[in-house]
Amino acid sequence: RILQPQVTCVTQLSCAIAMAGSSMLCLLGVALLAPTEAFKPLRMPARRLASRLHAVEEAAFSTELAQAVSPLGLGGNSLLRKALQDADTAAFCTVKSGAPVYDAVQVMSELGKGSVLVLDDQDAIAGIFTERDFVTKVVEQGLKSRDVLVDEVMTAEASLVTAEPEDTVGDALQTMAKGQFRHIPVIDGEVRKLENVAGVLSIEDLVKIMKDDDAQLAGEYPLASLPSWGSPMSQQDAQLRERERANRFARKLGAQDLFRTGFVGMGALIGAALLQGDWVHDHQTLSLSAVFGLGYIGIILEEQFGYNKAALGLLMCTALWVIYAGTAGASGVAIESALRELSSHVSDVSEITFFLIGAMTIVEAVDAHKGFDLISEAIDVDNKKKLFWIVSAVSFLMSGVLDNLTTTIVMVGLLKKLVPDPEDRKLFGALVVVAANAGGAWTPIGDVTTTMLWIGGQISVLPTMTSLVLPSLISTLVTTAVLANQLEDSPKSAQSGEGMGSIVRPVDGDGEGLAPRGKLVLATGVLGLLSVPVFKSLTGLPPYLGILSALGVMWVLTDTLHFGEGRENTELMVPAALRKIDTAGVLFFFGILLSVASLESAGLLNTIANFLNDHISSQTLLAGSIGAASAVIDNVPLVAASMGMYDLTAHPMDDSLWQLIAYCAGTGGSMLVIGSAAGVALMGLEKVDFLWYAKRISLPAAAGYLAGIGAYAATHLPL
Repeated sequence: RILQPQVTCVTQLSCAIAMAGSSMLCLLGVALLAPTEAFKPLRMPARRLASRLHAVEEAAFSTELAQAVSPLGLGGNSLLRKALQDADTAAFCTVKSGAPVYDAVQVMSELGKGSVLVLDDQDAIAGIFTERDFVTKVVEQGLKSRDVLVDEVMTAEASLVTAEPEDTVGDALQTMAKGQFRHIPVIDGEVRKLENVAGVLSIEDLVKIMKDDDAQLAGEYPLASLPSWGSPMSQQDAQLRERERANRFARKLGAQDLFRTGFVGMGALIGAALLQGDWVHDHQTLSLSAVFGLGYIGIILEEQFGYNKAALGLLMCTALWVIYAGTAGASGVAIESALRELSSHVSDVSEITFFLIGAMTIVEAVDAHKGFDLISEAIDVDNKKKLFWIVSAVSFLMSGVLDNLTTTIVMVGLLKKLVPDPEDRKLFGALVVVAANAGGAWTPIGDVTTTMLWIGGQISVLPTMTSLVLPSLISTLVTTAVLANQLEDSPKSAQSGEGMGSIVRPVDGDGEGLAPRGKLVLATGVLGLLSVPVFKSLTGLPPYLGILSALGVMWVLTDTLHFGEGRENTELMVPAALRKIDTAGVLFFFGILLSVASLESAGLLNTIANFLNDHISSQTLLAGSIGAASAVIDNVPLVAASMGMYDLTAHPMDDSLWQLIAYCAGTGGSMLVIGSAAGVALMGLEKVDFLWYAKRISLPAAAGYLAGIGAYAATHLPL
């Protein structure tokens, strides 16, 4: 007994030294094996090193050769200005907006061009019409070219991709291949007007530049004609200069990597030592709170720190469980008890994780087949306020079946075709965020937080949908009505067909509709998502098995449909969809949920719940506070914490507390652009900044949020 404290201290110190030693060995291995130019020459065989130096020499030769042959570059590195030097290539044709397709085809035929720019009354570019548009949108549709206006079938200016004269041929070809179009206007200036158009280049024009350069190099410019390559001595000097430059860069890069590796190593050593300290185990509550708080600050400020929040979430959950298990062992509790709790929590969290993976993969497979383009084809309005309400309704309904993040991505992509004015499109995009968040709150599969509550047993399907559909709908209607007043409607002009803020009829710019069997895949995906609640009700098995079975059906279907079609359709199959899902986001959810589980096992969440029960008696106020906090803090840990704070015996399934939490956590994030995954996606897709959203959207979103709470309280809570 006298020696027990010393033995415990020695054991903890040994563990700390072991962890520190293993960390140093790992970091040393990283430093020795890191693929940086600083370390490679030390380990590289002579033959590989000679090959590397030869590549440097060839790079120097290619640079000098290009400068000697043409100051505007060679091949893929040629500037587009070089292609525009040819008058025939630079020539282009135009028609006025409102002209029939027949006139556009006549102009193209007379000049021998495959495209024509469409200009409005101020000679600004309204769009581009190509020969492919004529074939796919007029001829194949059985339309008469004299009866169809060019505005109806052109690629509108909002979707038009342009280039600058200083762009390279290679970049232009890559852009055209990615966008699947064959003509690109070159604009020499900031404004897309006729006076700034340098020309319109086709793929054939760009390929011809590369072909001509290749022939020129092969026949007219031998090595000896270059100024600095005329003598062996000058050639050797150039090689030495290039080699020295490469070595300086390698030394700089190696020093930088070594410093960063040391920084991470010191952090790992300090963390390993602190987690094994007596003070941490003696102050478990404070230690857990501090680690969770620091980790969460890092997650909130991930953009400033430059670290992905998934990495921070995984490190945080590991540190919390190390503290909890170590404290249990130090206090005499069997370590097996902590392991059993960890296994139980991993099982619960994995159910949510697998459900998310299955749902996200199904959505990606449908999107790969362009299934969501059916929505854009169904919209035919030329009034912004009408479109505003339609977008709100479609986003609300779509989010109930899919999820708010996917809905936002799909709808913003649609708005790029419908709303040409960027400022109006921001407002439409913000409406999508609000409607998608509200729409996802009333179904178990519409938002990750409602999915968590459903899988955790706090809510069921039909009672939740019937109780929350009205509050969610009222929240959307109130916000939409307020935001609609910010729109200044400008219907499409009968003369020009386009106008600032007008609505464009959605037409696929590349002339392609759904991918092969797109409608079948869309129907299968939607039915698969909708079948999950039915599967749970009929079998009693957890929802993740239902979504995985739906994914299996989708997988077999796409493999069968595209069997033997070659590589061109591999992107339409489920393995390609699995590569596209947000794996980092899934790991973030996993880390956050396990972190909150450690706080639950330590009794910290129960303590917080008792405090809230003693000081906040109103369930409405409590759930409303959680929703307001979700505008600043991620709603996943908030809901996970509430699930751990309140027991199902005190608040059984479908209790008003759980339903209010589902509504508030789902819609409260709309009050700030950073409050939901949908809002963060909008920031990236439409460059919406925090202050713009706070100024124009926060108050209308808050009004809708409070209106929804009032609707639920009026219909479900006692007066």
